Amino acid sequence: MSMSTTIAGVLGAPNPVLSLSPVVLSVPGRPVDLQVRVSAPLTGTDLPVILLSHGHGPSNNLSSLNGYAPLANFWAAHGFVVVQPTHLTSRTLSALVADAPGAPDFWRSRAQDMTDVLDRLEVIENAVPQLGGRIDPTKVAIAGHSYGGFTAALLLGAGLTDPDTGHLAHLLEPRIKAGVLLAPPGRGGDVFNGPMAEQWPIIGAVDFSTMTAPALVVTGDKDDPRNFTDMGPDWHADPYTLAPAPKTLLTLFDAEHGLGGIAGYDTAETTDENPERVAALAQLTAAYLRTRLHPGDNAWQTAHDALTVAPDPVGRVESK
Repeated sequence: MSMSTTIAGVLGAPNPVLSLSPVVLSVPGRPVDLQVRVSAPLTGTDLPVILLSHGHGPSNNLSSLNGYAPLANFWAAHGFVVVQPTHLTSRTLSALVADAPGAPDFWRSRAQDMTDVLDRLEVIENAVPQLGGRIDPTKVAIAGHSYGGFTAALLLGAGLTDPDTGHLAHLLEPRIKAGVLLAPPGRGGDVFNGPMAEQWPIIGAVDFSTMTAPALVVTGDKDDPRNFTDMGPDWHADPYTLAPAPKTLLTLFDAEHGLGGIAGYDTAETTDENPERVAALAQLTAAYLRTRLHPGDNAWQTAHDALTVAPDPVGRVESK
């Protein structure tokens, strides 16, 4: 029996997915309304929530509520309500927010978007047909890719030295119980020495030592971060290496920054396109979050065991 078959048996048959976008949320002080996509299974109650934070990229729309369908659709089909905001860093908003406070990295706004979503979960429920009353607001996780992983780290407890003030900021969101960081950026300091380091000082300002919430960090062993550091692919594992337990690290073999193509179906900029890797990643992350949000559920243990005994494993796992 293959790893995929084993995990699929634990996760159950996929549900049809309903998806609505944009759900428009009015947020006082935000230069534009907060628009989100909501994807959910057609059936089921007491559904947990995954907040999905997009990264950057050369495409105009993948870094928005329109991206990450390979993950969002799978998670929704297997029992999660997935909420995807369009952050102010999105290329779709460039002309509208270029001069807004916090530009161009909008690190604080990106984290605030997730808090604003959680503050308005009931509004979101009621805006999506057939979703009202089906969300469990006590079971919330966050996932983020690349710069989205940076946003997720802040909400899970990582500190950040504000480059403008020099003060340490903490944006921990206690309603978020667990996270998945996909190809996240790593540490600053002396190793933060690549050509993009001066342009993105915020990336090197993070402190993972206070990121106490449970998290799965996913890296590719061919993900070369030379624009930011000469440390090599291990830099992306820093949120695991430098943060306190409980943490789990999933290293995907032969994966680059796109982790096989998670940002969208058939995207041309995916340098390591591998549908099988994306499918395995979707399954493994769903299993991890199911166990974290439903203590006693053995989905993650089953997935881990299947990965360990697979004849041609997609990666390796370590935990602390």
